[in-house]
Amino acid sequence: QVQLVESGGGLVQAGGSLRLSCAASGGTFRTLFMGWFRQAPGKEREPVAAITGIGVTVYADSVKGRFTISRDNAKVYLQMNSLKPEDTAVYYCAARQRSLRGLGLYNPAEYDYWGQGTQVTVSS
Repeated sequence: QVQLVESGGGLVQAGGSLRLSCAASGGTFRTLFMGWFRQAPGKEREPVAAITGIGVTVYADSVKGRFTISRDNAKVYLQMNSLKPEDTAVYYCAARQRSLRGLGLYNPAEYDYWGQGTQVTVSS
């Protein structure tokens, strides 16, 4: 059983930056495929970025060039720069323990473990 705990959310003005962290415990971290998702009010949960155990990354088109996912020891990070009001959402960390079918942004149902989420609010 893997436990995930996110931190680092908050309120920031448009154009600003935030760094989210997700601490993982209870599993073999290097074997986990890790992802960040977000969910805005009234919208479906959408993938933002993902990273393999060896650091290969993939991003949603909406955040390419602005967000960076990384991992170190038992943590995964999401550095968010040039934030926009449309980035406002609850951000979730997720882990996939099952074998990968290929590199990509898997949908939420294909992840095995989830954190509780952290709110990110970008004011205009």
